[in-house]
Amino acid sequence: MAVERIGLVGLPNSGKSSLFNALTGGAALVAGHPFSTTETSVGVAQVPDHRLDALAQMSRSRKVVHAGVELTDIAGLVAGASTGEGLGNRFLGGIREADAICLVLRSFDDPNVPGGNDPVEDLGVLELELVLADLASAETQLERRRKAAKQDKSLEGQVAALDKARGMLADGTPLYRAQLSEDERDQLRPFFMLTNKPVLAVVNLGEDQASDERALTKPVADDLGGAAEVLGVSVKLEAEAAQLPPADRAELMEGLGLGEGALPRVAQAAYRLLGRRTFFTTGDKESRAWTFRAGAKAPECAGVIHSDLQRGFIRAEVVHWDELLGLGSWSAARDAGKLRVEGKEYVVADGDVLEIRFNV
Repeated sequence: MAVERIGLVGLPNSGKSSLFNALTGGAALVAGHPFSTTETSVGVAQVPDHRLDALAQMSRSRKVVHAGVELTDIAGLVAGASTGEGLGNRFLGGIREADAICLVLRSFDDPNVPGGNDPVEDLGVLELELVLADLASAETQLERRRKAAKQDKSLEGQVAALDKARGMLADGTPLYRAQLSEDERDQLRPFFMLTNKPVLAVVNLGEDQASDERALTKPVADDLGGAAEVLGVSVKLEAEAAQLPPADRAELMEGLGLGEGALPRVAQAAYRLLGRRTFFTTGDKESRAWTFRAGAKAPECAGVIHSDLQRGFIRAEVVHWDELLGLGSWSAARDAGKLRVEGKEYVVADGDVLEIRFNV
């Protein structure tokens, strides 16, 4: 199954490399000057899941494997990137390869680190550059498709979608904010439009701002008007906490009144953004969260575990995680008649626990 990736996008010194490191345990260069990130870094953020932890405890699993989200730390954007300023072309290429975008917007104030601290202003700069790049692309592609559509009438849907997108982009509207149907978005996908991707916004708060998350993220949420989820994170604080042993980390976050911290919420939001769902397998050797696309049937999910399981799929024994937890074990669920036997047409639900029967 193809790995889906979220690109971290921000102005220089927004804190996106620090966020990348905190989420992935990576070592992307962090420096208080522009363009410390000149190459993309790729890492995987573990997605915390209390359901998996509970199943592992029930099964006394020796190993626990969480789901993950692949992240890319993309070179910083500056005004004029759409026309090649800064690392413009490299930056835009990195975004085109991402399946979704996480905009990192700076709210913290640090006299030692250049850059502003108005996240709404940052959002405006980022969106303008992405819109200008998409507009140039739409105009070029529209002319080509119009010519091709004279010979091939099946391209007329693409032409109509491109024409509509061009009009919205010319008005300064990113496509993720635009009123486009799902079919129109599908028609635009072959053109890798930067703003035709789902978006998550992370407002990077100062350590002294962490307790004011709601007030400081509200202007960004109001500006986006529901087009993207908005989360507030004190990236510096969380990056420092991420380096500590789990017990010390929990003590620090609790002491600051931040609970488990914001990083788990960011990882979970990123996972949702990609339309991912989770099923589980559990036993004394291992409990594991498996990622699948929403709407997948049982054989496809079996293939996520191993291609042989998909090829030789016979049936799946299925129980929802909370029902299994309530009964206390797989054998208790079987004895209680709670295990459902499902065939090839079963659409797997988020939170299902599966045992695959197969023959190769």
